[in-house]
Amino acid sequence: MAGYDQIQETVQHIRSTTDFTPEIGIILGSGLGPLADEIEPVAVLPYAELPHFPHSTAPGHEGKLILGHLEGKRVLAYKGRVHYYEGYETDAVVFPQRVGFFLGARTFFVTSAAGGLNPNWNAGDLMLHLDYINYAGLSPLRGPNDERLGPRFPVTFDAYDPDLIAKARAVARAQDITLREGVYAWWPGPQFASRAELRLLRQIGADAIGMSTVPEVIALRHLGARVLGLSTITDMAIPDRDHHATEQEVLEVAARSGATFRKFVRGILAAM
Repeated sequence: MAGYDQIQETVQHIRSTTDFTPEIGIILGSGLGPLADEIEPVAVLPYAELPHFPHSTAPGHEGKLILGHLEGKRVLAYKGRVHYYEGYETDAVVFPQRVGFFLGARTFFVTSAAGGLNPNWNAGDLMLHLDYINYAGLSPLRGPNDERLGPRFPVTFDAYDPDLIAKARAVARAQDITLREGVYAWWPGPQFASRAELRLLRQIGADAIGMSTVPEVIALRHLGARVLGLSTITDMAIPDRDHHATEQEVLEVAARSGATFRKFVRGILAAM
């Protein structure tokens, strides 16, 4: 299990490379990876060179930690994340974010690609997370609790920070972006959901479905960090349609909407 001691070992390894202290962590989901190239870097650290750090194996997730400046803010960007479906336990999935918190980041942008369940939305839309459904039923907090990471029973009905939500809305208006708002459901994957499963998720209130995000949000709120959740709707996961997007189609839509998404994230950073 990747616990507090392993987190501190990784933090000390990074600090032996740079004394840079980030204030904002950004998890770069599918299509947002190129934002890493817009950061004025202070240090670029491949995950493979960091002790205890899980390695990304998903398509489009390069696996680098970038520390530097963007829009006048000190940022820590995760160019690639790890997922439960890759074979990692949930404590390993959230290990990078816990390291970021102990490096100094107290605010996190958790971004992702997601499938749209709301029939009024379109592929290519951007979504602001208002809440989540942990459909996978898994938690990175399972097992003995370490009070150095947070309380035994953290409250999560306020998972997403209202001030950050307000800033995101204001930036979307200023940039003339159609910003969808809704509930993200965590699907463990790697298979896409069946028609019946998609219908069920829609019936219980989900507007989008994805294979990440929720464990990271749980771990960050456990630590006491502020969280903003954003997704690109890369495909419409509507159960009564004849076609379900393939992995390649999802990545293509994420790439096409990436420039708008990157401008949006930079706008929120600038507004903070």
